[in-house]
Amino acid sequence: MPAVGIAVGDNKREYPGNLTPFVTVTCVVAAMGGLIFGYDIGISGGVTSMPSFLRKFFPSVYRKQQDSITNKYCQYDSQTLTMFTSSLYLAALLASLVASTVTRKYGRKLSMLFGGLLFCAGAIINGAAKAVWMLILGRILLGFGIGFANQSVPLYLSEMAPYKYRGALNIGFQLSITVGILIANVLNYFFVKIHGGWGWRLSLGGAMVPALIITVGSLVLPDTPNSMIERGQHDEAREKLKRVRGVDDVDEEFNDLVAASEASKKVEHSWKNLLQRKYRPHVAMAVMIPFFQQLTGINVIMFYAPVLFNTIGFGNDAALMSAVITGTVNVVATMVSIYGVDKWGRRFLFLEGGCQMLICQAVVAACIGAKFGIDGNPGELPKWYAIVVVLFFCIYVAGFSWSWGPLGWLVPSEIFPLEIRSAAQSVTVSVNMLFTFIIAQVFLTMLCHLKFGIFLFFAFFVVLMSIFIYYFLPETKGIPIEEMGQIWTTHWFWSRFVTDEDYPKGGGYEMTKGGQGPKSV
Repeated sequence: MPAVGIAVGDNKREYPGNLTPFVTVTCVVAAMGGLIFGYDIGISGGVTSMPSFLRKFFPSVYRKQQDSITNKYCQYDSQTLTMFTSSLYLAALLASLVASTVTRKYGRKLSMLFGGLLFCAGAIINGAAKAVWMLILGRILLGFGIGFANQSVPLYLSEMAPYKYRGALNIGFQLSITVGILIANVLNYFFVKIHGGWGWRLSLGGAMVPALIITVGSLVLPDTPNSMIERGQHDEAREKLKRVRGVDDVDEEFNDLVAASEASKKVEHSWKNLLQRKYRPHVAMAVMIPFFQQLTGINVIMFYAPVLFNTIGFGNDAALMSAVITGTVNVVATMVSIYGVDKWGRRFLFLEGGCQMLICQAVVAACIGAKFGIDGNPGELPKWYAIVVVLFFCIYVAGFSWSWGPLGWLVPSEIFPLEIRSAAQSVTVSVNMLFTFIIAQVFLTMLCHLKFGIFLFFAFFVVLMSIFIYYFLPETKGIPIEEMGQIWTTHWFWSRFVTDEDYPKGGGYEMTKGGQGPKSV
């Protein structure tokens, strides 16, 4: 029996509030925290394709790249190179655990500030790097910054946004990640042309700009009413809530926030609290959603794009130009998600994106297998063939960018009750970074051994993740964040662990088949 959307009856709480210019500007500035993550993703992929960078720091990879005999599948197979890439994610994992305590005790803003400062320090070291150890040290500091920012920004956005617009405003974080990737790709494309081969220093050092944006932003942003209540600032929180919602009648929402805060203060150990039976669905989503997000195979798609764009005629700049094109698709598709997430719902986008990615992976695996074979030497590729495969690459990237890309951050951040919110968000970030680290560490070796079969490896996980969403994730569209507990009490599976006694307020929810329309109860 599939788990599906919830219907909301006449008893549903609807807090008054508008999408005010104040909250819009606030959420846009906060979402800029995603720039540092996106910029890093784009830059690290770009500089590792710059000959001058490889020649200086990874000469063995450079030699393999120049050797026409080397199997195309294996030319980047270097443990030192993967450590440069993946060390960031291990650092982000560790930082997110510390960030949980900072976010809970001192507010979301301070975590954002730490994130910006640490990222800025890492950017300076990387831009001035003379040896591989400086690169890796800089990457570790960048990772610490990302761990703090990714822990605090999604929570900040979910708490600040009116519930009717929470999806769209929260996905602003993912949009800024994709914009950061695109900006980095465009800069790489131009910096690689600098004579003297020092353009990579500008690429790596340029990370200071997004770091300064989130640092300054964290100093000027207001704290969320939830965070202020959590720290005992009730009068200030009420006034802030009035300004954020744009109405004076905030008593019901304010009282619910205070009640949630009082309940959370009874929890002495939020980490140990995660093990309670009633939080079983929250922990499952905090682990499985980021786990699956990293196993969509997006890394594979990004790797193959340069070879095919080269065939279309972009010449030696193919790797960087392909990144610009896929980065543009990324940004546009994320805007589609912003438009549709609060109209079509989370489940629809998850499932549609999964189907789209699965079809594209099957087609691309067949095409690559037919032409590249086992030895990784495609010979001369017809232009029409390359264009078809590149088109499917872009359709795949679009599917990821309006489903698992943004929703992998949105859904976990909106389902956690206040008493476990910081700890559970840290679990989400930690799992995300752990599997990003593992995949970054083993991906190039897997590619060398599995060849085109790596597409099918990830396609298998796309099937699993779509089944998981279909059966186990109820719809969260349009549910006030402090009322979210009710979706578990009416779910066909999670109601075994979560009862009405756990979430007694707000009644009026009843499951409907297929996520179809509201059903009054």
